[in-house]
Amino acid sequence: MSQADQCEDAAVIDLILRNARAYGSFNLMTQAAIVAGIAIATTALGVGMVVWIPPDHFQPGRVETPAWWRRHPLLRGAGLLVKNTVGVFFVIAGGVMALPLVPGPGLLFILLGFSVLDFPGKRRIERRLLQVPSVLRSLNAIRARFKRPPLVLEPAASGGERPPS
Repeated sequence: MSQADQCEDAAVIDLILRNARAYGSFNLMTQAAIVAGIAIATTALGVGMVVWIPPDHFQPGRVETPAWWRRHPLLRGAGLLVKNTVGVFFVIAGGVMALPLVPGPGLLFILLGFSVLDFPGKRRIERRLLQVPSVLRSLNAIRARFKRPPLVLEPAASGGERPPS
């Protein structure tokens, strides 16, 4: 490990320790309010994203309509950078929230983070997460509460054919 990497690691650890000390200096009610505020904010953000996703978002072979920013090469590069940065943040935040005793919708944020990211094999990972019955049931319950259609995982059968069981 180079000296620059060690310096950067030390700076990150110092920042974490300063924030932990600052948090520890608050009284119990303030700490509880901070935790509750973070839990409420992350849950609201997660719910908003679940409601916003199109019902066919997870269908195999779904063709996405190109966004306006994808048409210009410079905007496309900047847009992909921002989009992937947000996706990585959501996956990391979801991983932290999935830990015991940490408030927030962890699996939901991991799934939403993967949805935002652009990398090969992402649809396969999303579908594996959605194969957990409680995850899909929870997402569709949230969507139903806001009068949105449920998420569809399989393409609709055409020509009156029934989908394979």
